[in-house]
Amino acid sequence: MSEPTLVILAAGMGSRFGGLKQITPVDDHGHAIIDFSLFDAYRAGFRKVCFIIKHEIEEDFKAAVGRRMEKYFDVKYVFQQLDRLPAGYAVPEGRVKPWGTGHATLCAKDAIDGPFAVINADDFYGPTAYRALYDFLAAPGAETEHAMVGYLLRNTVTEHGTVARGVCRVDERGLLTGVVERTKIKKDGLDGAYTEDEGASWIPLPGESVVSMNFWGFRHSMLDELEKRFPAWLDENLPVNPLKCEYFLPLVANALIQEGEGTIRVLNCHETWHGITYREDMDSVVSYIAALREKGVYPAALLD
Repeated sequence: MSEPTLVILAAGMGSRFGGLKQITPVDDHGHAIIDFSLFDAYRAGFRKVCFIIKHEIEEDFKAAVGRRMEKYFDVKYVFQQLDRLPAGYAVPEGRVKPWGTGHATLCAKDAIDGPFAVINADDFYGPTAYRALYDFLAAPGAETEHAMVGYLLRNTVTEHGTVARGVCRVDERGLLTGVVERTKIKKDGLDGAYTEDEGASWIPLPGESVVSMNFWGFRHSMLDELEKRFPAWLDENLPVNPLKCEYFLPLVANALIQEGEGTIRVLNCHETWHGITYREDMDSVVSYIAALREKGVYPAALLD
């Protein structure tokens, strides 16, 4: 069986953050969040990585991250561009927004030869999450058996604005039965609340709700599913929301579950998520990582 590949979604330009947050240092040694992700992934067993980036950031990204990682991983680069669409489809006039996580992952189809994990470049997931997902992917399993690392909502929100989360339903077997993408969730004490009307009203969401942080583990067959389902999704969504519709990974995960074409095991994780959605998040990320280093979780030198 082919070794698992770590797919890192790094094509975003950080519009809300105000800069190229993928390579913004979060410690005194110049490491970005992605350095900690790669260190954790390496310790867990990953030896292949595929960076999904844009042509516009290619040289900056390679200089800051990619070339250093080539000493430790079999590194591949894939470009997520708006015009990477099925034959017969064109980018709508005025569209600048990327097509979403499902499209980004699909762009890597030719670079992946076995099971694979998917993460965001600007999210800190914690070491135990990588170990759990690598062990799942490295073990024999049917092509229809996938996985997702599940976090508690209260461990994933920020004080500084709203976040997007996939809110999960999990059955007694530990299998995912559905994901609902909530694109605007705010912190509310130990709980959260989401809006579907741009903040006119807020609906409570318990802090112990299991959410997806876009940390997935897929068998290779998922790439075929993403490709097969993309045209129908375009047909349905382009007419109603041509400039902003997004092909999210949870959409396809949901479809597989509902159609009985696959299962997704939820790997429970009690790590605290940290990320840089907004520039104001930086201080909390820096403090958290410094505390982990003091505890010996991370050495001063990572994969440098």
